[in-house]
Amino acid sequence: MKIQPFHLAIPVSDLEKCRKFYKETLGCGEGRSSDHWVDFNFFGHQLVIHYKEPQETEASTSNPVDGKDVPIPHFGVVLEWEVFHEFSKLLKSKNIDFVIEPYIRFEGKPGEQATMFFKDPSGNALEFKAFKNIDQLFAT
Repeated sequence: MKIQPFHLAIPVSDLEKCRKFYKETLGCGEGRSSDHWVDFNFFGHQLVIHYKEPQETEASTSNPVDGKDVPIPHFGVVLEWEVFHEFSKLLKSKNIDFVIEPYIRFEGKPGEQATMFFKDPSGNALEFKAFKNIDQLFAT
């Protein structure tokens, strides 16, 4: 089975601020857009940010994973090991406010991975991760 890019649409409360974040901070190429939404090339996948009127939101929640409070919900991509480390250096240079700083999760165990979490300007949590051995992606 050939793996195809996924499509994800997320709500944002400030379209222009989020457009700048995904385009300039994360380096995502911009595709089609209107005054209410913008398509991005999100590491080979289609991400669409849709303007949604700001509303009072629930308090963020998290689940403990490897001793860290992982924000839920969240989304992101699995990058190649070297790409992850270069990307995390770039984000640090842009003073990203990490929810969980880049680190190695499950060190020495099945599924060992590099991971990091941060939020976009509308509070959507993103996770980027990488495996030294991609065959460990679903290891138990």
